[in-house]
Amino acid sequence: MGIKSFLARPFASFVINKLENQRKNAIRDQEIIFHQLVRRSATTTFGKEHSFHEIHTHADFVNAVPIRDYEGLRPYIQRIIHGEKNILWPGSPIYFAKTSGTTSGAKYIPITTDSIPNHINTARDMLLNFMYLSGQYSLADGKMIFLSGAPTLEEKGSIPTGRLSGIVNHHVPAYLRKNQLPSYETNCVDQWEEKLDHIVEETIREDMRLISGIPPWVQMYFDRLQEKSGKSISQLYPNLKVLVHGGVNIQPYKKKLFNSLGTTSIQLFETFPASEGFFAFQDTLNEEGLLLNTNSGIFYEFIPAAEFHSEQPTRYSLSQVELGVNYALIINNNAGLWGYNIGDTIKFVSLNPFRIVVTGRIKHFISAFGEHVIAEEVEHAMRIACDKFNVSTIEFTVAPNISEGEGNSFHEWFVEFDVTPINDDKFALAIDDALRKKNIYYDDLISGGILQPLVIRKLKKNAFQDYMKSIGKLGGQNKVPRLSNDRKIADVLKMYVNG
Repeated sequence: MGIKSFLARPFASFVINKLENQRKNAIRDQEIIFHQLVRRSATTTFGKEHSFHEIHTHADFVNAVPIRDYEGLRPYIQRIIHGEKNILWPGSPIYFAKTSGTTSGAKYIPITTDSIPNHINTARDMLLNFMYLSGQYSLADGKMIFLSGAPTLEEKGSIPTGRLSGIVNHHVPAYLRKNQLPSYETNCVDQWEEKLDHIVEETIREDMRLISGIPPWVQMYFDRLQEKSGKSISQLYPNLKVLVHGGVNIQPYKKKLFNSLGTTSIQLFETFPASEGFFAFQDTLNEEGLLLNTNSGIFYEFIPAAEFHSEQPTRYSLSQVELGVNYALIINNNAGLWGYNIGDTIKFVSLNPFRIVVTGRIKHFISAFGEHVIAEEVEHAMRIACDKFNVSTIEFTVAPNISEGEGNSFHEWFVEFDVTPINDDKFALAIDDALRKKNIYYDDLISGGILQPLVIRKLKKNAFQDYMKSIGKLGGQNKVPRLSNDRKIADVLKMYVNG
C-alpha cells in the first residue's frame, strides 16, 4: 500500500460522515442555504432590484424573482464583464466558465470564491466516497485520466475565463497532480483528434486506474488505444477499477464500452456536473440514482416539465417534490445565478435520501403533433430493442419528419450502429412498440393513424464524429442532442446516411 492510499482512508471516512449528515438534513440544509443566499445578496444590484430585503419565504422569492435562462441574465453578466462589482453576488467572480449556448452564442457563467468549493470539493468527495464503498484505495497510487477541455485561460474583461474542466484543472490538489493525466501541455492542445493522439501516447504504457469523461469521447479514446495496441482496455490496464462518467446517459454506449474494456468487472460511477454547479453524484455502488448535492451553496427549485412553458409554472422546493415526476431543474447559487434554468430535466427515484436521475433537456423533445417525447423515453426504447436483438449503437438522434397529407409523418431515427440488426424492419418495430408503451400520446398518434411508425436511417461509420467535427464541436464536453423538435441536425445528417 502506497502512502497516498494509506492517507486516503481517514479522508474517506470524513467524507462518508459528511454525506450521511447531508442525507439526513437535506431539507433543513436547503432552508438554511436559501436564507444565506438571499441575505448575502440583499445589497447587490440584483438584490436591490428584486427587493431581497423583503424576502422571508420561498413564496416571497417566487413572487420577486422570475425564472431566467442565460439570455435573461446576460445584461447583468455584461455589466460584470465591463468591470462593475456587486452585481449578482458580492464582489466580482474569480472566473467565468465559458460554455456554448444554442441561441446565446458563448455563455459566461460566473464562478466566485464562494462557489468554487462546490466544483472542487464535490469532485473530491465523489472520488473518496467511491474508494470507501469499493475498498479501492489503491486508486490513489496509480494514474487517473480526465478527458476534459483545455486548461488555458483567456480574459473576459479582467476576469480569467475558460472551460470549467480547464478551470478545475488549476485546482487539482498537489497530492493528486502527479497522478493526473494527460499532461498540462497535452491538455492545452485545442484540436481534439490531435490531442487524442497525444493522450494515447502518454497513457498507453501507464498504470491507469481511473478514467473519467463523457461516454462518446471515452469510447473514442478506447478505440484509438485498441487500434494502436491490438489489446482490450483491461489488458492494457489490468489495475483499472472505475470509469467515471457524466454529461449524457451512458446506457446507449454501455455495451460497446464494455466490449472495448473486455470485462464487465470495472465499476461505472456517474456524476452530474455542469458549468453552473456540481449537482449530484452516485453515492452507492448498486442503487439507482445520484445523491442531490443539497449542502454546497445551491438552493434548488423544481418545475414540473409539463408546466414549464406556461406563464406561471409551479416552483417547488425540495420538501415538496414527488417521486417519478419529470422536473425542470432551477438553481440559485452563491455565484449569483438566480431562478436560473440550467436546461436539464430530472426526476426523483428516492426521497430518503434525495436521489435523482437526469431525464434529458427541457428544450430537447419532439412534440410536432403533441406527443412530447423526451430523451429518457427514446433511450429506453432503443435499449429495449438493442437487448432484444443483440444490437449495439455508437450514437443516435431523433427528429420529426413532417410530410404533407394526413398520416404521412413519422419520427426519423438517425443511428450509427456498432452491431447492426439482421432485420431492420423488426428492429424498428421493436423500438416503436417500446416507445408506444412508454408514451401514451405517441401511442394514440400511431393508433389514430396521425403518425406512421418510426423510420431508421443507418449512418456511415464515424458519422457523428464527422458531424461534430464539421460544426467545430468534436471532443471535450460537447454532445449530440438526443432528439430535436426541428430538422436542423437531421437535414445535415442525411448526407451521412449509409447507401
